[in-house]
Amino acid sequence: MTLTYIYADSTAVLGPLATFSEPHSYDLCDKHSARLTVPNGWNVIRQSADVDSTGPSDDDLMAIADAVREAAQASLSSKDEVSTTPSHSSVGRRGHLRAVPS
Repeated sequence: MTLTYIYADSTAVLGPLATFSEPHSYDLCDKHSARLTVPNGWNVIRQSADVDSTGPSDDDLMAIADAVREAAQASLSSKDEVSTTPSHSSVGRRGHLRAVPS
């Protein structure tokens, strides 16, 4: 489990193992996460790991799809803004190799 402190709220959050490192967060083994105590006046939020979860949720997949669509539209619109004047580069050929203009 990963323990994260929120000092402004006097709260300790104990949740599933984090995938990246953050300041004020600590990875704990099962034994120590079960025995966790906090200072007087602090709250503990315990989030259990969802063992039935086998991958990203439908919301996660839709967010990824939306981000890909936005990136593709931005790419297409930036190509439309590029000047449509013909390029003066030529296709060069040397043996079995060929240079193709972009």
